[in-house]
Amino acid sequence: MANATKTKNQKPNWFRRVGAKIKETFSELKRVTWPKFATVVKTTGVVLVIVLAFLIVVTGVDAGLNALLQLLTNLGGAA
Repeated sequence: MANATKTKNQKPNWFRRVGAKIKETFSELKRVTWPKFATVVKTTGVVLVIVLAFLIVVTGVDAGLNALLQLLTNLGGAA
């Protein structure tokens, strides 16, 4: 009797659990609504423009701080 209740409470073996998870994943992927190609191209373009804008801003700040540092170090060395 004790053995029968023990087997009922056991988890399925590892392979069955992994197989069930893979099956569940593919089932979920079938329900996904994928965007149209034009939407993907448009949003990719927006992301690239934003990344380039941040690149320009960060590069400008870096160049400005570098120039300020050069000015300060040249001032200190000349004195």
